[in-house]
Amino acid sequence: MSDAPRLIAAAREAARHAHAPYSRFAVGAAVLLTDGSVVTGANFENASYGLSLCAETVAIATVSAQGRLREVVAVGVIGGAMDAEGRARGDQPVRPCGRCRQVLNEAAQMGGRDLAVHCAGAEGDAVASYRLSELLPDAFGPGDLGIS
Repeated sequence: MSDAPRLIAAAREAARHAHAPYSRFAVGAAVLLTDGSVVTGANFENASYGLSLCAETVAIATVSAQGRLREVVAVGVIGGAMDAEGRARGDQPVRPCGRCRQVLNEAAQMGGRDLAVHCAGAEGDAVASYRLSELLPDAFGPGDLGIS
């Protein structure tokens, strides 16, 4: 059975905690580890825009802080524009940005896996699933620096 529904649900829950007062675009991410546990993250914006953090980066950094970077198996990502009450809306699948694809690639290469990436909107049933190698072909990573 696909882990997509579970990861999308967890990412949607995480997006409820997005701090996105500038873009008004909430994103949630859920990372599946080898033992079946899930770590989540939400985007965290900052008045100094360059200091903002994407949901995927927050989730992967949390996994790394737990010493489990090599255990990442899959990720679910959702996003949507926030309404007046701060709820994310929209049914079009949202994909990781380029920076997040590179951050996910670090975990993928460290764990020797081509991660499954499941993408959805803040609402609705549409899910687009990929392998990370499809989203970031010919990626640069630890292997290019002789690190395995």
